[in-house]
Amino acid sequence: MTTVSSTSTEEAPQPTAPPPGVGSWAPLRPLVLRLHFYAGLLVAPFLLVAATTGLLYAASFQVEKVVYADEMTVPEVGATELAMSEQVAAARAAHPQGTVSAVRPSPDDDATTRVMLSGVPGVDEGHTLAVFVDPYTGEVRGALEQYGATGALPLRTWIDEFHRDLHLGDTGRLYSELAASWLWLIALGGLVLWFTRRRALRRVRGTSGRRRTLGLHGTIGVWAAIGFLFLSATGLTWSAHAGANIDELRTSLGHSTPSVSATAGGDHGGHGAAEGSGGTGEHGVGLDKVLAAARAEGLGDPVEIVPPADAESAYVVKQVQRSWPEKQDSVAVDPATGEVTDVLRFADHPLLAKLTRWGIDLHSGVLFGLVNQIALMLLALSLIVLIVLGYRMWWQRGRGSAFGRPIPRGGWAQVPPQILVPLMVAVAVVGYFVPLLGIPLAAFVVVDVILGEIARRRGRRASGNGGETADGAAARAGTAAG
Repeated sequence: MTTVSSTSTEEAPQPTAPPPGVGSWAPLRPLVLRLHFYAGLLVAPFLLVAATTGLLYAASFQVEKVVYADEMTVPEVGATELAMSEQVAAARAAHPQGTVSAVRPSPDDDATTRVMLSGVPGVDEGHTLAVFVDPYTGEVRGALEQYGATGALPLRTWIDEFHRDLHLGDTGRLYSELAASWLWLIALGGLVLWFTRRRALRRVRGTSGRRRTLGLHGTIGVWAAIGFLFLSATGLTWSAHAGANIDELRTSLGHSTPSVSATAGGDHGGHGAAEGSGGTGEHGVGLDKVLAAARAEGLGDPVEIVPPADAESAYVVKQVQRSWPEKQDSVAVDPATGEVTDVLRFADHPLLAKLTRWGIDLHSGVLFGLVNQIALMLLALSLIVLIVLGYRMWWQRGRGSAFGRPIPRGGWAQVPPQILVPLMVAVAVVGYFVPLLGIPLAAFVVVDVILGEIARRRGRRASGNGGETADGAAARAGTAAG
């Protein structure tokens, strides 16, 4: 808002005419410039936190492998693995509290088996205690708190939650949703400003100061814009408010994510009560026969076995690989007979469900492994640099004053009605579905109008007072002359 500057909007110079050749973008440019300036200025702190924590999260995958190497790997690869029931028994002997909520058999020759226990005292709600078992010897290598489908361990979990909500719970999630809601708009505005000004910039040679900062800011922004648009869109898919609207839209279109039916001997319901969270890990035919039945259906490693939630439920075995090509097939196995009662292939998921899954995994840095994580780190660094350069331009705009001058008002008045009205309707629709864009934008407009009206009234009063003083001086001068 204009309150962030020591110089009023009315004192700032009027925007210069757009460079020739910008075509139909010319009327929109002052409006986009003002929106890009204030959005970047006010939302940048949230984006800076999101970018910094996102950078840390992308790096945490590789750090996790080093920090928890003792738990995640075995000291020596053996010739034969123990039965799953024996590995679970070893975990239960070391940690008898809680119940077995899932088992992830060793996915690689040198990897340990994870036995997840829920309801363990001291473990946060929504988390499990992962007990790491050597599949060859049954030795328990350690136990760590685990969170999420990707099996995040304490270090990555802490960074993930810091990135998502600053460890403030649901209230903290508003910060990340605000950042995601505005990032795409700021990126698009920057693209419009860059391509409507590029010809003028090309004519400038040997520039320094603010122009040089602007050129660097624009160049980095153009190259990173597609990545920012992607991060914004995928970040909103699991946000608190916009994410709920997206889920409702997917459901109304019949593209919600299906799940295998976990009813023992039941029909394929698509949205059945799958993935039970209770049980002891051994029901009916037991874990080994259940795993063998899933293997027969083509479910290769890595997989997760979820015990039945109750006496009428089936085992659920699902692939949990999130890297490309994803393995996301799942089956239900009757604990009484060991027969597969339902199969759900990832290939049969609706298109929007697949796109959502791929988008989230790409945003999380797991879809393409290390390459994916490096790309995310570069995007995060780019955003951090852009924010620093943006604030530097604001400072340089002040030309030595304490703060930079704000962008002048009145940009909307230059937009023809045939463009402005549909644009306002589109913004209103988007703002409805993305409330942390719409509400702050509406608040900005209201406050900006109020401040503008106050400034205009002050200007009229000052002008009126100045006029009376001049008239009085003239009268006195005339009297003296007479």
